[in-house]
Amino acid sequence: MIIVILLSFFNSLSYETIIIFFSFFIIFTMFSLSFISKYPSTYLVDYTCCKPPNTLRSPSHSFLKHSRFNLSYDPESVDFQMKVLARSGLGEETYLPPAICELPPTPSFEASRKEAELVIFSSLDSLFNKTGLNPLEVDILVVNCSVFSPVPSLTSMILRKYNMREDVKSFNLSGMGCSAGLISVNLAHDLLKTHPNSNAIIVTTEIITLFYYTGKDRSMLLPNCLFRMGGASVFLSNKKSFQKQSKYLLLHVIRTHIGSCDKAYNCIHEREDSEGKIGISLSKELSTIAGQALRANIHAFALQILPIRELFFFLKSLTIKKVFKRKNTKPYIPDFKRVFEHFCLHAGGRGVINEMQKKIGLLWEDMEPSRMTLHRFGNTSSSSLWYELSYLEAKGRMKKGDRVWQIALGSGFKCNSAVWKCNTNIKTSSDGPWFDCIDRYPIHASCN
Repeated sequence: MIIVILLSFFNSLSYETIIIFFSFFIIFTMFSLSFISKYPSTYLVDYTCCKPPNTLRSPSHSFLKHSRFNLSYDPESVDFQMKVLARSGLGEETYLPPAICELPPTPSFEASRKEAELVIFSSLDSLFNKTGLNPLEVDILVVNCSVFSPVPSLTSMILRKYNMREDVKSFNLSGMGCSAGLISVNLAHDLLKTHPNSNAIIVTTEIITLFYYTGKDRSMLLPNCLFRMGGASVFLSNKKSFQKQSKYLLLHVIRTHIGSCDKAYNCIHEREDSEGKIGISLSKELSTIAGQALRANIHAFALQILPIRELFFFLKSLTIKKVFKRKNTKPYIPDFKRVFEHFCLHAGGRGVINEMQKKIGLLWEDMEPSRMTLHRFGNTSSSSLWYELSYLEAKGRMKKGDRVWQIALGSGFKCNSAVWKCNTNIKTSSDGPWFDCIDRYPIHASCN
């Protein structure tokens, strides 16, 4: 009887009134739920990014030599790669692994291990030295690397190198794509909720030696032009003693995927070509799929982060389109700059960056950390977000109270978000991946 009365009541209202009612109901529920449970805060104490030696730089003329050697039988594919590289947004100082820098390249499983040791150990050594953290004080260790998954695992390699305790909770994530860095943050955050007074280390990287492709399938040649060597180590803790000395406080982590869509699932795919050569295939629809995944993440994200005014107009637009089936209704793009001072969006490539900029309604200046990271370091997969955050710090832009939105895209297809609040005015330092070149940036030519 009550249901019938309620249905009659809502049928008598205009759709605008219904939208207003449900919008305020959702907003009230959201704020009520935020006070139901309280977990220990997760602090980002500090982080470091790997900066490979200058001997591993791969300027375009060097890349051309390797392309001509590997594809001597197919000059058209060489031309294709050089055209892609010229339009990619990558500069002349990105890095490739030692085995790929050699002529001829000598990719092997052992060479991949050496790349992993170089990237991971250098960033961890810097992190331990920078923070004073003893490896014996690490309680949780999470490593993510998609395409290189050796046995023993990369986590085991780290545990052995630094002689960590036997009761360390270690996790090795593989096959999760470029968004895996924020998956690692989410996993460490969840573990810190249930393990008080704990320290967590995240190592996020992509070891690219073995998936350097030497065939002639053009969709599989694209990663050669975009992906470069890099990695980062991140120190998280829930200890109250780090409340003041930590750089950032974690506010939100939201994970979404659109993997049930065949096009989305297959747009980044590791496979064999017609000659049996293994590589990563990138679909022409990647930028479009990235936009769809980003939209799904924003829908899940909006209730938690948008101010009431922006949330109301966002819900109104969504309800008109979904509930009242008005497909011609333009989606309302919230003004995210009312919420965030800074944006770190995955530096996956020029096309992906352009698509994300359009979907979120940002300016060139908002995308500067992403574009400059792509130019200086290339697509370093899951670690690119930390090079971008380091760029903002090197520019002296991170002030106490500032909020930064990290967005990562990855195969599957996934879009993950994290929001951090800056705990202190971060001073520029004489170390970090940008210390010797920050004065040259921004370079506007990189987005043309």
